[in-house]
This record gives sequence, structure tokens and C-alpha cells, in this order.
Amino acid sequence: MGGDLANAPDGAAPGFLIRALRDPDGANLDRVQIIKGWIDGSGETFERIYDVAVSGGREIGTDGRAREPVGSTVNVEKATYNNSIGAAALDGYWQDPDFDASQNAFYYVRVIEIPKPRWTTIDAAYYDVPLPNSVPAEIQDRAYTSPIWYSSN
Repeated sequence: MGGDLANAPDGAAPGFLIRALRDPDGANLDRVQIIKGWIDGSGETFERIYDVAVSGGREIGTDGRAREPVGSTVNVEKATYNNSIGAAALDGYWQDPDFDASQNAFYYVRVIEIPKPRWTTIDAAYYDVPLPNSVPAEIQDRAYTSPIWYSSN
């Protein structure tokens, strides 16, 4: 991904075909999202997240978001997880439902993995010390693409 788009034809909106695969040694995937940012006519900036594909049979609502979490297989005491939830691959097609050819915009894809033990959880289990209270025991790693920029002029 990454690039520039300019001067959209009348009535056309950008569309993206997306496919994400998990790292062979990593966690399964929770969801794939498109992040759209734009500047309106008064110069104010906005950003919106759209879920494109989600694992676990969850549904994406009319607002473009899946509201149910993927779940968690993290065993905090042992600092382990397993890939019994999520998906090894996710794909989908997304077309901007709110495209305005007169507004500059950017789009990028974000892929989110299922929860895994945070490094502090792994260290606490390895060294047999208490978990810190100031950070969560789990984390969901993310990957991002380079942006695609749309210019109205």
C-alpha cells in the first residue's frame, strides 16, 4: 500500500482490496481496519476507523465497527496464549461510503492481532515476581501500512 490518488471521476469513491496474513510464528488476527483522515472545507481535521474484516463470526455494524471483542486466550499466570481464536488470514473489500471528491484525505490499513501477554507479564512469570499494577497484563499488537493520499486538486 502507499501512493497518491488525485482527481476522482464524478460519482466515484476509492475502493481497497485488502488481505492480511498472520506471522507464521505469531498470533492470529483479530481484525483489519481502514483508517481514513480528511480535512473539511473549513480546514478542520477528522479521522474515522472502519472495520473491514473481523474474525470469530462477529458482525460489523452499520456504523462500520464490530463492537464485540475477539476474546482472549491469555493465561496471565503462565504468560502464554494460544491461537484457538482469531484467524490466520483476513480479507475484504472496502469502498469509502462518505467520499467527498473536494476534500483531501488519507487512508491506511491497520491489522490487529488477538491478545497476547505483555512483556511485563512474561517477565513476571519468568522471574516469579508480582505483575505491575500500572500496566495491563495483555496487549494486542498492530501492523500498519503506508498511507494512500487523495488530493482534490
